[in-house]
Amino acid sequence: MRILMIGDVVGRPGRKAVREVLPALLQEHRPDLVIANGENAAGGNGITPDTAGELFASGIDVLTMGNHVWDKREALTLLEEEERIIRPANYPPGTPGRGYNLFEVKEGLKVGVINLSGRVFLPPLECPFRLGKQLAEELRAETRVIIVDFHAEATSEKVALGWHLDGLVSAVVGTHTHIQTADARVLPGGTAYITDVGMTGPRDSVLGVKTEIIVHKFLTQLPARFEIAGGVIQLEGVILDIDPSTGRAAGIQRVQHYCNP
Repeated sequence: MRILMIGDVVGRPGRKAVREVLPALLQEHRPDLVIANGENAAGGNGITPDTAGELFASGIDVLTMGNHVWDKREALTLLEEEERIIRPANYPPGTPGRGYNLFEVKEGLKVGVINLSGRVFLPPLECPFRLGKQLAEELRAETRVIIVDFHAEATSEKVALGWHLDGLVSAVVGTHTHIQTADARVLPGGTAYITDVGMTGPRDSVLGVKTEIIVHKFLTQLPARFEIAGGVIQLEGVILDIDPSTGRAAGIQRVQHYCNP
């Protein structure tokens, strides 16, 4: 089984990259499931029915979220109604939406997708380590193929979760920091791991935002209104090859493609 995980889609440029680059990736790699982190899809913060619909129409099968999940009011209803969108599972009970779900792919095979949020430099949600292990064990009754999107800031927290879930899930892939890391590997227990899959959005930017705005903010320590950058657009992510009978990853490959604005 092959799964494509696309890094954080940022605003209109990110959606354009998905629309223009994804068809070629689908043709080349033939993934059975395409997952993307969509928490920045609407103007750089949050998601709306229109932006989610555009990503699904472009070939995305599942959208994961993160700390910006509630930035658009429409998300409160959207996440209740749309089962293909999941938000971090470690939000408190009663939060709209779902933190994990099962998705059927070819030949009746199912893939479990779990979304978790880190707690270092992010809101103090429930423990992603304890909850992640609990959810993985529950999902293994339905499928051995389980993908975890760990939306976290600290590299140490991400690496630690990878080791904590090694052998229980097929992959732990990091999102949130928007910088693709060079540590893609398969851990000893068969779990594919990467600290961050990267960003899908403006290449010449600071995490998708105009560089001059962020540089000025660091120089002055004054608040600033963020604006999505222009220029060349990138799509970043990883290809995961997984044995569906065991759930063990056979490989993880980084992908990085560009298109004009």
